[in-house]
Amino acid sequence: MFPAVLLFSMTFLGVTTVIGSFANSIIISVNITDKIKGKTLSPSDQILLMMGISNVLFQVIMAINDFLSFLESDLYFSKEVYILFSAIINFPVFTSFWLTACLSISYCFQIVIFTHPVLVRLKFAVFRFIPQLLMTSVLIALSTSIPVLWNTIIYEQEFNMTGNQSMDTPSPQLTLEYLIISNLISCSLPLVLAGVANGLIIKSLVTHTRKAVKNAKGDLSTRTEGQVRAARTISCLLFIYICFYISELLLFTEIFLPSSPGMCVCLVIVYSYSPAQSIVLIFGSPKLKEASASIIHCFQGFAILFIQYVLNSHCI
Repeated sequence: MFPAVLLFSMTFLGVTTVIGSFANSIIISVNITDKIKGKTLSPSDQILLMMGISNVLFQVIMAINDFLSFLESDLYFSKEVYILFSAIINFPVFTSFWLTACLSISYCFQIVIFTHPVLVRLKFAVFRFIPQLLMTSVLIALSTSIPVLWNTIIYEQEFNMTGNQSMDTPSPQLTLEYLIISNLISCSLPLVLAGVANGLIIKSLVTHTRKAVKNAKGDLSTRTEGQVRAARTISCLLFIYICFYISELLLFTEIFLPSSPGMCVCLVIVYSYSPAQSIVLIFGSPKLKEASASIIHCFQGFAILFIQYVLNSHCI
């Protein structure tokens, strides 16, 4: 990777790591504070808490993984280290996918009115067993991440750096069986579930919006506003999900050269995944949005006081 591309990648990774960690820490701290105060976390809040923890874990692991691959490539691409990092970084990614599906299903059951007895029972079962559902998501992600340890094969291949230079670089490949199974279970299935849930939310939103326009002359009810917010949140999460998934596939299949613009675009999307997801979650929750505004306001106040202190000290 050329120095300019390397510098850009490391800088952008550092910036997104700080932003993502800060935003996800807000999600975690707000919900943990409510729990400490004795408040009961709603199913959505429990999922948001887990998503915040998963995103922070992913952000930290990805930063260590990529900085090591950039700065200590010989160590990173040794078989043991590379396979270990592949398994570790897959776990929070798969967990995030499943938690996105859980949040979509939770919003769907909260908003959409079901009349079929089976769906009604399923609705109450989901709300009742949210902790078990979250634990199941983590276990599924773990069970599809660990097999990377014995399903990765590393070959040496020649890579042309310029017209006159070439070098041998490791080329990791996953076995076809693992690739198919892990993608179906921890990538495609959560995406389908989230997509179906979002479709049901949008369908219900359209129905209630039409009624609101007809009966209230365009004034949307609180319920309809909640539907709009939930549909917007899930739609944004799905968009981020799909972009991240496609970028990871392109990086894994090595379609782009290390110094190509396509490679840079894929890295930008991958590095932006956690911060973008956390920002969508914050803006989709009035409680988190209000808390974030208060925290940012406090930081602005401290910054102004610090600047005034520095200026006064300089004048003296």
